[in-house]
Amino acid sequence: MIPWIALAAVSAASPTVPLVDTRALLKDASQAMEAGRLEQARLMTERATAAGATGASVDRLLADLAYASEDYSQALTRYQPLLANAPADPALLEHAGIAALKIGDLERASGLLDRAASNSEASWRVWNALGVIADMGRDWESADKAYQRALDRAPERAEVVNNLGWSHLLRGNWSTAVENFGRAAALDPNFKRIANNLELARTALAAELPKRREGESDDAWAYRLNDAGVAAEILGDKPRAIAAFSRALEASDLWYARAANNLEAVSR
Repeated sequence: MIPWIALAAVSAASPTVPLVDTRALLKDASQAMEAGRLEQARLMTERATAAGATGASVDRLLADLAYASEDYSQALTRYQPLLANAPADPALLEHAGIAALKIGDLERASGLLDRAASNSEASWRVWNALGVIADMGRDWESADKAYQRALDRAPERAEVVNNLGWSHLLRGNWSTAVENFGRAAALDPNFKRIANNLELARTALAAELPKRREGESDDAWAYRLNDAGVAAEILGDKPRAIAAFSRALEASDLWYARAANNLEAVSR
């Protein structure tokens, strides 16, 4: 038998393992993520899970981290079981819907975002995303309503005004597109994509490119834009040709290769 004095000595020599406050660690990780310190948030979360943290709070933090890191496929996968337990959670619906939109799953995105929009407190991001989906379906009336809802909630968001401008560009409403891109550029002068969109719309307006006809399909309009570009190139009107071919690229996937070749040729 080992004497009690020896046991006491052994116990005293054993190192004390500090307890990890996983709840505080997860709270700090969440704050780091909200501040944009994603790597710090990830390391904190890993430490908390290594210390035994589990449950919905951890699962949600991991989903939000994937979303903030723009890993939308993983984010959507992680949001699905969370939504199964909280199907009306507005933040979960918003993030899952936008993640689905980002990876091109329009049917799932539409369903999730429609559910999010049923909440009277739905954010501008929800309505902005619904506007994008409506544009993809060429449902201009729904797009206008969605963007207006987004602007009602966040009138100074350049992203929404830019998307509204792009919506009108898709319709061939050059002057309205220029107006919206100009407003978006004033709201965010450093947003390069907005500046590029404004330049494209102004060029299209100045070049008097064909306007979209009522009910005209993407392919039919792209065909006419491509023809307008060819005609402008023949006449030596390089800016108009570039504008026409650029618009044909955006109007239809079917005409992408031909318009891209024409654009490359005329831009040399």
